[in-house]
Amino acid sequence: MLDTENYFFKKGKVRIMNKNSYAKTPPMGWNSWDCYGASVTEKILKQNADYMAEHLKSYGWEYIVCDIQWYEPEAKGHAYNHFYPLEMDEYARLIPAVNRFPSAAGGQGFAPISSYIHGLGLKFGIHIMRGIPRQAVHAATPIKGSHATARTIAHPYSLCPWNTDMYGVNPEAEGAQAYYDSLFELYAQWGVDFVKVDDICNTEYKPHDPYSARKEIEMIRAAIDKCGREIVLSLSPGPAVLSEAAHLAANANMWRITGDFWDNWPQLYAMFEKCDQWSPYVKEGCWPDCDMLPLGHLGINTPGYDGGSRFTNFTREEQRTMMTLWCMFRSPLMMGGELTDLDEWTRKLLTNRKVLRLLGHSSGARQLMRTGDTVIWSSNDEDGGKYLAFFNLSNAETKPGFPLNHLGIRGACRVENLWDGTEREEASGRLEAELKPHDAALFKLTKGIGGEE
Repeated sequence: MLDTENYFFKKGKVRIMNKNSYAKTPPMGWNSWDCYGASVTEKILKQNADYMAEHLKSYGWEYIVCDIQWYEPEAKGHAYNHFYPLEMDEYARLIPAVNRFPSAAGGQGFAPISSYIHGLGLKFGIHIMRGIPRQAVHAATPIKGSHATARTIAHPYSLCPWNTDMYGVNPEAEGAQAYYDSLFELYAQWGVDFVKVDDICNTEYKPHDPYSARKEIEMIRAAIDKCGREIVLSLSPGPAVLSEAAHLAANANMWRITGDFWDNWPQLYAMFEKCDQWSPYVKEGCWPDCDMLPLGHLGINTPGYDGGSRFTNFTREEQRTMMTLWCMFRSPLMMGGELTDLDEWTRKLLTNRKVLRLLGHSSGARQLMRTGDTVIWSSNDEDGGKYLAFFNLSNAETKPGFPLNHLGIRGACRVENLWDGTEREEASGRLEAELKPHDAALFKLTKGIGGEE
């Protein structure tokens, strides 16, 4: 008997797939943007994949994602070369620059890199911009599977303000769907497992229509379903529109709830409000995304363009706060720093099994209270346990507490501190945590002798 929850069925020539079944838990992986901008190479992808396979895969980390402008031969860092010639095939589809990805020669695209990464037991992802290359539009390049050309399907007034590579696609034009179908047909041939689509859910750049890319999102969803491959769809940048949560959940697996997130305290401070707003919309296969983890070695880029090279500006307390919030909220986790440069402390932060368990085994995360700069969250484990997280967002040491009977716990229960590994019986009816500035504590509460939930 066909299990339609985990497979697909045919409707005409289109395979209707249950996208939620192949992102049952928040995706965990590495993305090249924070450390290499647009300058990532095949060698860099492989060295990070090798590290992940050896040191992180057993903890649930599995995606290696090549971020923006892999089709731009002269990309050097986080700044773009505007209107630079891009590598493209005869059907207006961008292809990897061979000088940066040598195995792509001979029309192989990303298939060899994907095969290498799959051979390590990992998954491979790429970044794309919404729309169609401007150079294809100017050349009236044919669209595969259609009589249309790039010029006839382009929306020339639909522009990205920070990148000059693309025009938007006019969803009403004949051939528009065929273009997106051809893209994902190619990505399926390459063995791509994850696609991050950019300039598609941000409100800041589209004040006249904060969700103007709605129909392009729907075309991308249809194209993924048609290609038949289980490709996780991630939408960027944020902030996504809260009122469009149902549409996002119907079409994507991840969507950014913030702009680009970097290693500075004001952005992390602001994330608490965003997570509180989006927490009701977290569910299997539908993951509001807090963006990447700017940890470790960042801003490396190409030599000569690496003036921003640094290790994260976050203190250890701030790093712990970020990981606690991301895991409690169940955000996707995409590591942003060069993996081969990880120190032991950061590696342990990323491989705490009991903290990472929240991603796949917890539910109902919510902010219990916020008093000034003290924030408390809770969630439930499927094994009957409960999680309680304390956050100190202030610049002074604090000792917040919470009455356990408000979680339905009466009497004694076991309390495990998931970051330091200590465990004790708590019988006072109130749990407290001593926190340094910008620090967090995460506890798991389970039944003890005489305890009830």
